[in-house]
Amino acid sequence: MKKTAVENRQKHGFPPLYNKASDTLILGSFPSVRSRDQAFFYGHPQNRFWKIIAAVYGEPVPLHDDTGAKKKLILKHHLALYDVIEECDITGSSDSSIKNVIPADINGIIKKSSVKRIFVNGKTAEKYYIKYLESITGIKAVCLPSSSPANAAWSLDKLTEAWKKELTREGA
Repeated sequence: MKKTAVENRQKHGFPPLYNKASDTLILGSFPSVRSRDQAFFYGHPQNRFWKIIAAVYGEPVPLHDDTGAKKKLILKHHLALYDVIEECDITGSSDSSIKNVIPADINGIIKKSSVKRIFVNGKTAEKYYIKYLESITGIKAVCLPSSSPANAAWSLDKLTEAWKKELTREGA
């Protein structure tokens, strides 16, 4: 008998990644089951986030389980990572099942860094950012196409091109 994912209350479970020099914040919606298990961002091996970021900045792709290399890649390019949702009811990793949201407090990230730009990774992150956080931060987020494997309509090359256009834009 196949086990089905059960909706339950989940907390984010790991801290944001940033430092004082971080000027660009990338927000996902909520960590996947794999990310929650690993206590780090974009932990599903099919998620294309790490390949995209490496390609945008001309860096080698970090090994899947090399959290240290992933952290260095993000901080070297003055990026910050977190998610829009701190706690919610969710079935497995399904963004469409998200309910009863408690938004993340990202003001601490903004105050303790140099963040001037915010990008959201996909439409779900955009929806919850606009609903809960945009009025608090006063920063309009740019929505990037989701790096999730569920976004099969976008090839890795197409994703990388779209992300690079936005992330490397001067004065944005």
